[in-house]
Amino acid sequence: MNSKVNDFLSRAKKWQEEMEKLRMLLLECGLTEELKWGKPCYSHQKNNVVIIQPFKDYFALLFVKGSLLNDAYGLLVKPGENTQGGRQIRMTNIGELSEREDTLKTYVYEAIEVGKAGLKVDFSKNTELVFSEEFQNKLDEIPELKSAFESLTPGRQRAYNLYFSQAKQSKTRLTRIEKHIGNILDGKGLND
Repeated sequence: MNSKVNDFLSRAKKWQEEMEKLRMLLLECGLTEELKWGKPCYSHQKNNVVIIQPFKDYFALLFVKGSLLNDAYGLLVKPGENTQGGRQIRMTNIGELSEREDTLKTYVYEAIEVGKAGLKVDFSKNTELVFSEEFQNKLDEIPELKSAFESLTPGRQRAYNLYFSQAKQSKTRLTRIEKHIGNILDGKGLND
């Protein structure tokens, strides 16, 4: 058991009992426990397998390579429209968790096998980015910015593009872009 996960769980305001139960289930599966991205993360042979996620209305197990799993029980949910690899199993109470223990272990063991097999999520789908007019103009105006942006990882490029383009007003898009030009030039991602 990881002391950082102990601290995380002891401070949880909601889903504490459920997350403790999930923790024990995952440790029984032979996974290594760490705190990553501010959440309990479980890995096998240094491959991230699953993350415990508490939310307001539910708690979830996020399978890092969930899109590669055979969803035999139809429980996997894509957490967001732009998510490519991760899939969640969502629950809302301890009873639901207790009923699904064996099923959850089936998913965990399959996820471990996906990692052992070295399978990778194909992130090449939906890779073409369509930039807002404001961002495209900045890239055209500042060659160093274009070069720095193209040097970022695809995930960082996508995060910036989504953040910039989600603003409804041109003024807001421009403000967001200008605020992050320095970070892009420094090779940093949106949340770095």
